[in-house]
Amino acid sequence: MILPNIQDFIQSNITNRKESFFKKDLENNKKKLHKEINGKSVLVIGGAGTIGSSFIKAALLYNPSELVVVDTNENGLTELTRTLRSNINIKIPNVYLTYPMSFNSIIFYKMFKSHGKFDIVANFAAHKHVRSEKDQFSIEAMIKNNVIDAKKFLDFLKSFKPEHFFCVSTDKAANPVNVMGGSKKLMEHVIMSYSNKLKITTARFANVAFSNGSLLYGFLERLLQRQPISCPSDVKRFFVSPEESGEICLLTCILGKSGDIYFPKLDANQLVSFKKITIDFFKYLKRDIKLFDSEDEAKKASLSISDISPYPVYFFKSDTSGEKLYEEFYSNEDVVELDKYESIGIITNSAKPTNSEIDSIINEIKLIFNNEIYIKSDIIKALNKLIPDFQHIEKGKNLDERM
Repeated sequence: MILPNIQDFIQSNITNRKESFFKKDLENNKKKLHKEINGKSVLVIGGAGTIGSSFIKAALLYNPSELVVVDTNENGLTELTRTLRSNINIKIPNVYLTYPMSFNSIIFYKMFKSHGKFDIVANFAAHKHVRSEKDQFSIEAMIKNNVIDAKKFLDFLKSFKPEHFFCVSTDKAANPVNVMGGSKKLMEHVIMSYSNKLKITTARFANVAFSNGSLLYGFLERLLQRQPISCPSDVKRFFVSPEESGEICLLTCILGKSGDIYFPKLDANQLVSFKKITIDFFKYLKRDIKLFDSEDEAKKASLSISDISPYPVYFFKSDTSGEKLYEEFYSNEDVVELDKYESIGIITNSAKPTNSEIDSIINEIKLIFNNEIYIKSDIIKALNKLIPDFQHIEKGKNLDERM
């Protein structure tokens, strides 16, 4: 089967825009971006993923002198390098290094100290999927990565202050209903507590269409493996393209004031349902679909998939823990500025927990993790102490129990 032109499909059927949502703000701030990035050293953690690699591509347009990329995904780093070196429009600096390692490792800190200091540091190393909270052990790994290790890194950076530090967040941090969103909300609180020590910013943004590991990216894998498509019928999301995800992170990193949270000014009319995307995807492929009432029926039908047969699709109502039917970028308690940019809103850091409050909750979470026996609800109760609007949706079923 010939796979679709994904960029064209995103523009014509998901975001419904041929130009970047952030084009005007990129143009209006071109001089500032060039001044702050040209000739500077850049460290990108988690740079092999969709958002991190898109940030790299956006930053390279402004000619940094050094680019160091860290990621635990060795294969991803290899493919990133192939992508960058195969693109005629990208200029890679003479100093370009990739390190397959974790940013919480002794080796990482050894590498960082040997370099001395980076001008720009961006951290995309995070657990980003709701499915990564299926049990207490997955949650421990998530919170360790998203919060505890991130805070340790911030403590380290106080001695190696970059000019700009960025740490990625998510729209799921607004009125969180899953532990991933709750962990990112806690991470935002941590950032606020360091905003007077480091120039530090973060961004909440929408689903990145066809990003690695996403439901839509899975469509491509299912087609290659001739497996059925499974999709929620009642879930809507905001979307940005991979290119746009890198651009808003770069704009936030360079232009934001310390403690700012940036988000795209998308309105409710731009929410798109996964069901609609699925139907449009097969129309784009000029391929009929056949709907089934269960996973088992769709899987049985996949045994006879041919290049011309209708493709088996199963739509279901969302019934798993931690899933909202739609997402938001900010809550009623947030102080929001909407007039500074054409395409970006800002949540200012008018209200933030004290350092002692944050240390207290993190220490409590660590104590829970130090126990041999604890359950998911113990962690949720601890998070609720600092994030009272965290209303976890528990349905007793996780995403790994679905196709």
